Amino acid sequence: MLVLYMAGELLQPGKIERVAGFGAFRAGLEAMTGPLSAEALAAQIFGLYIALVTLTPIAGGYIGDRLTGRRVAVTMGALLMTAGHFALAFDRTFLPALLLLVLGVGLFKGNLTAQVKALYADGDRRQADAYQIYLIAVNLGGVIAPLLTGTLASAWGWHAGFAAAGIGMLVGLVTYLSGSRVLPPERPRRISGPRQPLSPEERRHVTGLLLLWPFLIGFWIAQSQVWNLYNLWVRDHVDRMVGGFEVPVPWFASLDSFAPVVLAPLVIGLWRWQARLGKEPRLLTKMALGCLFFASGAALLMAASLSADRASMAWPVAFHFLSNLGWLFFVPVETTVFAGESPERWRGTMLGVASLSVSAASLISGRMGVLYEGVPPAQFWAVNAAIVGGTGLALLVAAPLLRKRLASA
Repeated sequence: MLVLYMAGELLQPGKIERVAGFGAFRAGLEAMTGPLSAEALAAQIFGLYIALVTLTPIAGGYIGDRLTGRRVAVTMGALLMTAGHFALAFDRTFLPALLLLVLGVGLFKGNLTAQVKALYADGDRRQADAYQIYLIAVNLGGVIAPLLTGTLASAWGWHAGFAAAGIGMLVGLVTYLSGSRVLPPERPRRISGPRQPLSPEERRHVTGLLLLWPFLIGFWIAQSQVWNLYNLWVRDHVDRMVGGFEVPVPWFASLDSFAPVVLAPLVIGLWRWQARLGKEPRLLTKMALGCLFFASGAALLMAASLSADRASMAWPVAFHFLSNLGWLFFVPVETTVFAGESPERWRGTMLGVASLSVSAASLISGRMGVLYEGVPPAQFWAVNAAIVGGTGLALLVAAPLLRKRLASA
């Protein structure tokens, strides 16, 4: 909801003046970018926000790895995120709300993901399936949340939707704490004396992950648009009328989360069938295919934008299923590679490094808000298709070299 809320309400004259500290914040931002319209400013702020919430997991992962332990870090992160969502319920506290969310996600994300790996021994092929299941649960929340919060926002305003997100975070935290007894015990995190250096094999794995990192950026540049400018495209270029009812734009976010829930069991089944035949693609090949699937989805948006009238909803529906097929081939596999190849004592930190690729990509996608305003929509989506498609082809070429450092990939 954040982009729609900013572009359609918060950043408009008469409203923006209520946000504490926004004048200085905008002046600093436009000193780097030049003057920005409300929509370009919304895209830029959202890109910066996503960049920060995907940057801070490096520090959060380090804290969980070395200081507090992962369960304490997840709990602290969830409480900060809850406070941030409640702060979004008021115009004046908009900027502190984003700061609370940034800090909360930093503690929450990498430490929660690292706990999934702790359930499996090194080399267990079920890790990739486990991350698929984990992300199914994440996406079930993504199905329910936009339907609920988007409906509340339509009926009672944006702030009611944000407050509902805070309540959802509290429910999630209670669920996590009540079920955490089934997780493996954590080893003591405080380290005394000199730290043990990485072994040559561990250094080789870390180097391989760093070489893989730029390919992650290529995928996330396109994926970040689904959270950002895609919402404005749906608002302005898609016929959302069904009978006399106009489908709220946030409901498309629910569809984007519903698609992987439907597709994930099929993808897992496909991989297991291929494994029985001895033909399952290796992890880097799956990631490359994910990029190509996503590029095909972006090409659908390009084709839909060529229409003189508003596009049928069939186009974005098809996009969500095709792009999420790419997401399933890329994101859980990327997480599997980083969790499986990272040294155990660096696992949360290295998952934060993986998250940093989303940060870099979001900064780029935020700057593409200016491009979105300056070129036809079809050209904008063609650029995104070329970026993610080119990344997939480059990864296919580079995979043999990367596997010299990432044996499991």
